[in-house]
Parts: sequence; C-alpha cells; structure tokens
Amino acid sequence: MFVKDVVVQNQVGLHARPATFFIQKANEFKSSIWIEKEERRVNAKSLLGILSLGIVGGTSIRIIADGADEQDAVSGLVDLVESGFGDAN
Repeated sequence: MFVKDVVVQNQVGLHARPATFFIQKANEFKSSIWIEKEERRVNAKSLLGILSLGIVGGTSIRIIADGADEQDAVSGLVDLVESGFGDAN
C-alpha cells in the first residue's frame, strides 16, 4: 500500500470536470485506488464517490493505492492534482 497527502490546488476543487480527469487517470492503473478526506474514504474510480466528498480548493486529501503499480498510481494522481487540472489558479 502506498499513501500520499496532497492539497487540491484549483479553486473549484474536484467538481465534475476535474473529477472526470482524475477518474480517467486512476483507471490507467491496475491498483485499487481510494481518496480520503477527513474520515471518509471513497473509490477513486467512482465519480459519485468523489463528488460526494465535496472537495473544494485548498482541501487536503489523501490518495491511497494498493496493487502492482501503486507508487506510479499515487505519483501520477498527485501530479494531476498539483497541476490544478489545467484550471487557472
């Protein structure tokens, strides 16, 4: 299992469009991947799960992966979040 915390950089957070980008990236990996916000954990490959967390800009989230490519999965998703999903900050 590989875990890393990251702060969501874009102002609007993980609303539908960035969440879709996040899921597309997560689906590139074989590992099971989750996002944790506070005490809630959801499947990072589930749009409804991600949206249910209500993640806004400036929120710290934890990305967790478990599987053969877990480090690549977490690193790739952290990079995506830190990039702001291409949104202007």
